[in-house]
Parts: sequence; structure tokens; C-alpha cells
Amino acid sequence: MAFKIAALDKLIEELGHLPGLGEKTAQRLAFHILKSHMDLAGRLSQSLLDVKMQVHACPECFSYTDKDICSQCADPMREKKLLCVVEDPADILRIEESVSFTGRYHVLQGVLSPLDGIGPDQIRLKELENRVDQYGVKEVILALDADLEGDATSLYINKLLKPKGVRVTRLAQGVPIGGNLDYVDHRTLGRALENRVEL
Repeated sequence: MAFKIAALDKLIEELGHLPGLGEKTAQRLAFHILKSHMDLAGRLSQSLLDVKMQVHACPECFSYTDKDICSQCADPMREKKLLCVVEDPADILRIEESVSFTGRYHVLQGVLSPLDGIGPDQIRLKELENRVDQYGVKEVILALDADLEGDATSLYINKLLKPKGVRVTRLAQGVPIGGNLDYVDHRTLGRALENRVEL
């Protein structure tokens, strides 16, 4: 780097740790913050502190909330016997944009990945099983990425829940093999939810 300014270099380094930001984007953001009014830095730092202090995992579904339970779990109009299982809370936003799902969610907070040392005990599978039993869930929709880890997790959940008489389905049409939910538009995701397939 041409500049040897410790504070600026540190900001670029920290921004570079954010997912999806390469070194060039981190540099552009750092210079934007540097030349912006001091208010931006103050608001940004306060927002970062607020989100870390106020937002926590919902004890029911393990999404994010700043309340006792998240808005989806608190909504009495949402179907308790229909669960959509996702890897990450951000996936809920994408599914909600499709306006095709009226059930509740369960966030695994990861997927099975033996090579990375992530087994069934490292994600929220036991909690999923407990919710299925507690609410008499009839169907579980697996909205996991169509990759090796997503497939392995889907098969594991299917083996776990089928003996309980639970219908286990997976997103279908429109989500490509090897695709990532981050890059699927809301219409395609809505179509995939409507045309899910039995496992």
C-alpha cells in the first residue's frame, strides 16, 4: 500500500474482514469514511455498537431479534406446524421477500461439514427435533443451499424426522444445483417454495 498511515491501514484491514469485501472495496470504503463528515463515523460506530449490544438470537427459532422472541415466532397468524429450515438468519429475509411462506422458521446456524469439524452437535439439529415434537410439526421445508454441505444436512434431517411421520420437502424448481440462496431473486425463490419436492 502506498500510504503508511496506521489508523487508515487498520480501518482498511478491518473492513477487509467483512464477507464479500476485497481489498479494493475496503480501500474505497475507508477513503469514503475518511472524507465524509465526522457525523458519519459517529453514526456508523454507534450503529455497530448498538447491533452488537441489542441484537441476539431468538430462543425459539435462532434468528436475530432485539425483543424476547422474533417477530415471526411472536406472530400468532403464522403456522406452527409448518417449519422452514434455513442455514442463516439472512436466508429468512430472502424467503420473506417471496411472500410465499406463512409458516415459521428454524435457523440451523450452519450446515454439516465434517471436513471443517462441523457435526450434528455443532448446529441446531437437536433444537429442531425438539420443536417438531413440541408443536406437532407436520412438514419441514429445507431451504438450504444446493451444495455438498446443504445436501448432507438435508439427508441427515430427513433421516432424523421421517420416522416421526413428518413430511420433509426441499426447495425445488428455480434454485440451481450448486447455487447459493444469496443470489436467487425473490420470484425464483417463491416458485421454488411453491414447487417443493418430497425427499
